[in-house]
Amino acid sequence: MRSKKDNIAEYILYLWQMEDYLRAFPQNADATQELHELNEMMHREGIIDGGHLALANNALAELMDLHVSLLDEDARYRAAIIRLQPSLNLLKAKTDRPTMSDIEACLVLLYQIMLLKLQKKEISDETASVQTLATQVLTFLSRTYHDNQTEV
Repeated sequence: MRSKKDNIAEYILYLWQMEDYLRAFPQNADATQELHELNEMMHREGIIDGGHLALANNALAELMDLHVSLLDEDARYRAAIIRLQPSLNLLKAKTDRPTMSDIEACLVLLYQIMLLKLQKKEISDETASVQTLATQVLTFLSRTYHDNQTEV
């Protein structure tokens, strides 16, 4: 399994992908030990039909806490979020959860783009531009998270 410490954003996206995979192909739940364990967790947590594993939700909460602290501490980070805000607000308005956090919206954006690419659908230039900004924000957060974990 991907390591939360190495790249927390990729870890969350990976867990979401595995959840969707197990929902789409439940017959493959025992293909590997990792899939079996994730499937068992999904059953225990009652998220077979929807929702996210506590592992993913807890990692997202950690990332959001870091985001909030960086908004206060880092002017460049704050400026990046401000540039991204209109696109995130538009994305949130199109979902069934318009009050989700900016960081969750960034992850949802990247996940949706990944799904579109898997379906070989074209990504507009505007979406690609927003993807770049969201990736930069999540990369910075993940590196900062990693650095903080290494210092401990």
